[in-house]
Amino acid sequence: MFQPRPKQAEVLAYTAGRMGVSAVPGSGKTHVLSALAARLVAEGNLADDQEVLIVTLVNSAVDNFARRVDEFVQERGLLPNVGYRVRTLHGLAHDIVRDRPALVGLADDFQIMDERDARQILLDAAESWLAGHGDAADSWLDPDLDERKAGWIKREQWPKLVGDIALSFIRMAKDLELTPALLRETLDRLPAERLPLVEMGWAIYADYQRGLAYRGAVDYDDLVRLALLALQLDGEYLKRLRRRWPYILEDEAQDSSRLQEKILRLLTGPEGNWVRVGDPNQAIYETFTTASPLYLRHFLTEEGVVAAELPNSGRSTASIMALANTLVAWTRGSHPVMLLRDALAPTRIEPVPSGDPQPNPPDDPAGIHLSSQKYTPADELEAVIKSLAHGLSAHPDWTFAVLVPRNDRGDAVVAALKAAGLECVELLRSTRATREAAGALGNVVAYLAEPASPKKLATVYEVWRRGDREDPELKERLQVAVRALRRCQKVEDFLWPRAGAESLDAIELPDEALSLLGDQLLQFRDLARRWQGTTILPIDQLILTIAGDLFDRPTDLAVAHKLAVVLRQAADSHPHWRLPELTQELAVIAKNERKFLGFSEQDTGFDPQAHRGKVVVATVHKAKGLEWDRVYLMSVNGYDYPSAFPGDYFIAEKWFVRGRLNLEAEVLAQLKAILSEDIAEAYAPPGVATEQARLDYAAERLRLLYVGITRARRELIVTWNMGRQPGATLQPAAALVALQTWWEEIAKRKT
Repeated sequence: MFQPRPKQAEVLAYTAGRMGVSAVPGSGKTHVLSALAARLVAEGNLADDQEVLIVTLVNSAVDNFARRVDEFVQERGLLPNVGYRVRTLHGLAHDIVRDRPALVGLADDFQIMDERDARQILLDAAESWLAGHGDAADSWLDPDLDERKAGWIKREQWPKLVGDIALSFIRMAKDLELTPALLRETLDRLPAERLPLVEMGWAIYADYQRGLAYRGAVDYDDLVRLALLALQLDGEYLKRLRRRWPYILEDEAQDSSRLQEKILRLLTGPEGNWVRVGDPNQAIYETFTTASPLYLRHFLTEEGVVAAELPNSGRSTASIMALANTLVAWTRGSHPVMLLRDALAPTRIEPVPSGDPQPNPPDDPAGIHLSSQKYTPADELEAVIKSLAHGLSAHPDWTFAVLVPRNDRGDAVVAALKAAGLECVELLRSTRATREAAGALGNVVAYLAEPASPKKLATVYEVWRRGDREDPELKERLQVAVRALRRCQKVEDFLWPRAGAESLDAIELPDEALSLLGDQLLQFRDLARRWQGTTILPIDQLILTIAGDLFDRPTDLAVAHKLAVVLRQAADSHPHWRLPELTQELAVIAKNERKFLGFSEQDTGFDPQAHRGKVVVATVHKAKGLEWDRVYLMSVNGYDYPSAFPGDYFIAEKWFVRGRLNLEAEVLAQLKAILSEDIAEAYAPPGVATEQARLDYAAERLRLLYVGITRARRELIVTWNMGRQPGATLQPAAALVALQTWWEEIAKRKT
């Protein structure tokens, strides 16, 4: 039974109106928000058609919330999965747009483009633009480059940079609700002098949108933009949704974007019930998205908003909490760059009260090591591996993590761990396991919806024998069988031959192939017959039957069980749906169109406790929300954690661009200035936006360091390296130097 702390109880006492909750790392915000949702379901006087809507950031949190709310609801004697809905922003947008596609100009069967496919459409559009603007790079390349190097950059580096600029431009344009047509009208009203980067962005944007429209598709950013448009266009529809969701609980509100803010403000209305929970100091996605912690920080100070806080954390030792609090205090009071002193909000992590069921680990100042050693990247890696080997031996029941700023550094750590014979678990790039399992099931269901199709029958055979693709000889046989099934004139003659006929008579195979594949094809025929018989079953039972024949890995079977539940819910919500519509829903999941990644361990919530005695390697971004007994923070130098000092190098500033301009920042600043009709700002000298981008990135990296520190429960080891370029002399991050100085002073006082 959940026993809330005093500050948690204050949040749980919420009944109506607007509340903003600032929650420190390890304060149990997910637990509190889940308990609040369950209480509102039980006591909020919801009608049968009403729900508490919970909006969170990532798919793993969706499953985590659903599970916890279920537990709380069942403790109250109520049915699970009733009275609440958990969605990511994209999942919520999907629900809104799918309900009324015609309202925003979409066909009923519109598609949501997979991120990988959308990226390819964008790259094609960028390549087309480059083909017509061969000299565009000349204006931006460093004039000191020799001709040979400049030629190489134009061929290899410039096209990639153009693609990155276009991606950021399109994402921002959609967040600003600017279609290519609206943007063109705005640009045509500007002075005669052109803005070449904006013109480039517009041209690629327009071509990209044409590519999506040709395919009858939208991308994720369109989905959110169109959801907002639907709410703006139809007041009656908005009114119905407000009634459906009388309470909205928003998790990870520090990562809210402009469009998310507008959608939730519309859904709650001026008198609605809205609880926003987050930690401004854990806003670490600005570089990758249009999110900003300012939305939550402003909300907390709005008139009529009840501000609450969850300051108590049972996660870490007193020393680790003190280190995190010192980072906040140093940043706000002593950071050498004055404009960065507001990068961290003035929150303070407090230990849990005496007698708390989750007490802080016993304090051990010796568990903190802030390295002053000047390591090369290779030496840093060697030192960490050596320390890990000793730690795993001394504490076999502990959890360990190595947190890195970038995936490529994580790959190097994984390789070194394997070379040392140490077991590791990668938490770097997202998994494909769920999409592959959903895709396999989707192909079978697609065939059952069109059982006379030889092409779909051949696809199902390929799914069934997918393991053969790993062996060259078996792969060749597989392709022979697939081609033969595709040429089958009458599928029913293969599956259900008439009296006196044989199934294999319907398949055109050479005698040699027939002798090798005959028994296998007959086995497949019997399986296909069995699956056809399942079409009379409810969709969840159909999925589970097929999965039992297709899969033997526990992960895949778990995926199938989750998919069965999701599809049953979809079928219940849409009683008129038949196999074709349910097949489309499976395809949505398989192609990651809803950002509904699924149910493998990375998707549903990584559990460090399941990997005791192993080393988890993760980026700091991936580690958010997780905790380990011992944490290693690597590469805490002035490049991966810059402070916007003169001479600092930034990832977004390309060495071959004149003046080291951040061209993405320059074009986005111009785009926002154009929208606000600040013409002088749009034509500001190059470099102003680059300087601001440096400050924004450095601020985010301070928050990233804060997140990294607060992942540690018992011990924290922080290292830095001098960089991997020949002759590199990177220094430790300014924040690390400040923490080292403070920690040394603490040690001196104790001695």
